[in-house]
Amino acid sequence: MRLNTAIGDDLSSADRPTNILCGLMQFAAERGTDCNAWFAGTRLQPEEISNPDTRISYRQASTVIRRALAALAVEDLGLVLGGRQNLGNFGLLGLAMKTAPDFGEAVRVGLAYQRNSGALMDITLAEQGDGCVAAVASAPEEARDLQPFLCEELFSSVLQLVRELVGPGFCPQRLELGYKAPHHAQRYRDVFGCEVRFDQPRHALVIDRRWLELPFTSYNPVTSNQVMTLCRMQMDARPACGETTAALESHLRTRLRENPQMAEMAAALHLSERTLRRQLAEEGTSFSAIHDRVRTKRAMELLRDPSLSIVAIGGRLGFNDAREFRRAFKRWTGRAPSQARRSGD
Repeated sequence: MRLNTAIGDDLSSADRPTNILCGLMQFAAERGTDCNAWFAGTRLQPEEISNPDTRISYRQASTVIRRALAALAVEDLGLVLGGRQNLGNFGLLGLAMKTAPDFGEAVRVGLAYQRNSGALMDITLAEQGDGCVAAVASAPEEARDLQPFLCEELFSSVLQLVRELVGPGFCPQRLELGYKAPHHAQRYRDVFGCEVRFDQPRHALVIDRRWLELPFTSYNPVTSNQVMTLCRMQMDARPACGETTAALESHLRTRLRENPQMAEMAAALHLSERTLRRQLAEEGTSFSAIHDRVRTKRAMELLRDPSLSIVAIGGRLGFNDAREFRRAFKRWTGRAPSQARRSGD
């Protein structure tokens, strides 16, 4: 079974949440390790990694992870980070799986919306001939050197999620990994509680197929449908964009009140204005289109706060004159701010 994959076709497309990088930064903070250098030259701002609106490319994520692994020097770091995960860390996806009618449907939901979790490996479900099924993970060839870390983080976090869904007694049949046994191989056996095979032709967590038939007594079709709708909205809300577009959006979100111009944003991204314009054109957009999109989204958020006047909202978006804000908002949305507020969008 292969549905919406975690890995897009373009490794420079900013289409994934920042979950793994956020976990690495939290771990670094606990150890007193400065992680700012990890982001040098990536066009990512460390302070934006915890923002749920931030999207990064596979290339950016890989660069940061390589630097983090070198700086932290913890050989079983993937197992450590994955072992910290719980249902809540998977957000809406975890809730959607929890409200499924049975474990088999929960797995199908997880596969369909795996991109929402920020995964850096693509998971497919493969039938076995021995009464088992395998969750097979793959990553781009460009990330071959990261596969031990990515497999550790992915499979150990999946294990935590599954045990929360079906109970602590869940145990895989075996774990297959396509790389040589590391020095801490025993840690794998301790964590997964099953046979672990290294130097295999694939990365796979193999389970007894009967687990898929396990019903969830907490199933409620109304709640399930509500959460599934939110999952679909989450996936559709942020279409993939290029790295430059994503970086510009990130910088603009923090400076809307200043009404920054293109030259200022180019300098913030360490680009010339001409280069920024060219790169945005290559990604099919422009500075004004991105600026308007970011302002529109923020305006809609602020309009939900009844304590803020239209004048105050316009000021937060960089408009000195409320009339200018009203005209701009109508150009963006086809409605006046007051109409949007009344409709509750």
